[in-house]
Amino acid sequence: MKEYKEIFDLIKSNKVKGICFDSREVEEGFLFIAQKGTNVDGHKFINTAISKGAKYIVCEFIPEDVKELAQKNNEILFIVVKNSSNALGYIASEYYDNPSKKLKIVGITGTNGKTTTVTLLHNLFMLLGYKVGLVSTIVNKINNREIKATHTTPNAIELNKLFNQMVVEGCEFVFMEVSSHAIVQNRIAGVDFAGGIFSNITHDHLDFHKTFASYIKAKKAFFDNLSPKAFALTNVDDQNGMVMLQNTKAKKYTYSLKTIADFHAIVLENDFEAQLLNIEGVELWTKLIGQFNAYNVLVIYSTAILLGLKKDEILKVLSQLEPAQGRFDSVSTSKGTKAIIDYAHTPDALINVIKTINQIRKSNGRLITVVGCGGDRDKTKRPIMAKIAAENSDTLILTSDNPRTEEPEEILKDMQSGLDIITEKKSFTIVNRHDAIKLACQLANKEDVILVAGKGHETYQEVNGVRHHFDDKEEVLKY
Repeated sequence: MKEYKEIFDLIKSNKVKGICFDSREVEEGFLFIAQKGTNVDGHKFINTAISKGAKYIVCEFIPEDVKELAQKNNEILFIVVKNSSNALGYIASEYYDNPSKKLKIVGITGTNGKTTTVTLLHNLFMLLGYKVGLVSTIVNKINNREIKATHTTPNAIELNKLFNQMVVEGCEFVFMEVSSHAIVQNRIAGVDFAGGIFSNITHDHLDFHKTFASYIKAKKAFFDNLSPKAFALTNVDDQNGMVMLQNTKAKKYTYSLKTIADFHAIVLENDFEAQLLNIEGVELWTKLIGQFNAYNVLVIYSTAILLGLKKDEILKVLSQLEPAQGRFDSVSTSKGTKAIIDYAHTPDALINVIKTINQIRKSNGRLITVVGCGGDRDKTKRPIMAKIAAENSDTLILTSDNPRTEEPEEILKDMQSGLDIITEKKSFTIVNRHDAIKLACQLANKEDVILVAGKGHETYQEVNGVRHHFDDKEEVLKY
């Protein structure tokens, strides 16, 4: 980009010894990018960066106190840009020799299904003998080597550093989650995507986006910025699916379970062990259960086709894939009770899991649901989730999820406001999640199903900013 040419020339000349946007990480000869963050403005730390040896400052404006320092120090080069967060992505890409151009990167965005889709795409391509990278909520991977994930989508520097490692280790494909936060915060700026996938959009993250319209706009921006060489694959069954394709330059494709689309599948059978699908006229058994997973399987198949793989080789391996960790994770107890551990933490994800269980479970069995809501997150979904769980379960146990800095009791009060006189009678409220799961196990009989929702793969509970070990699956297996 022309705006960043001066910066790119500095990087190519090897004058820049490192890049960062955190003044605490600055070393001699570094380029410091001052970003306007959600909570902190990096422009306030330009002087600190200079005092630690930064020689190049990228910023949106030069603060008055910095101007005085600049006049005294002619060695410091200031480069003013329109949007420093956007610049960071392109700078990071250039610094690591544009790794995304050497990879076939496919990003998926949507409220639900991102982790399952990218994880299974990674596993599918690995089983077919390709070298593959993964960027996900649970873990990042270079082939089979795991790298701890701290965010759904890493910051631009970490992301390009990771891509560069993938290039060095011979990866051809990369499958990554693209969160709405990452899109708005320009964490994917400068990334050259081979394709983009839209799964669905439902009520979530309004604490950050404020309105549902803004949330949709954030998702759509990902597709708006895809290149004509890329593909854009959308779920036409979602009412906002086609909105994503309105302004994209990419090649447009659709998938569906309910209507005519470029890629289509039908659910034939479903139980707790497997699901039978018809994909493009071929019947396939999969270990991924429920309609929501039928969409995930169809996306995996469609993406593989769009990346040039053959139908027969895809279908052969697709049936071998195991569910992603903490996603409809089925546990059979010693007395015959079935327990499902699932990450469902949005109203739509919760109703999808509950509907699937209710379609499969035996008529004389009950559904006992344990669920909470996270603290410091979208409060408006709390009563909705409680209402959904209560109306579609035989017994509901409301409990803590990750309260973070909020009081657990206040979160539970918000959830209780979604209950009426009838649903209150079949509900319990237990603040301690350990005790809540224990009660569910004690109440369950042989034919019953326990759903423990909200945390899935997480092995911690965050209380007052401190993470304590807590694993829903471990708790269920205790009893």
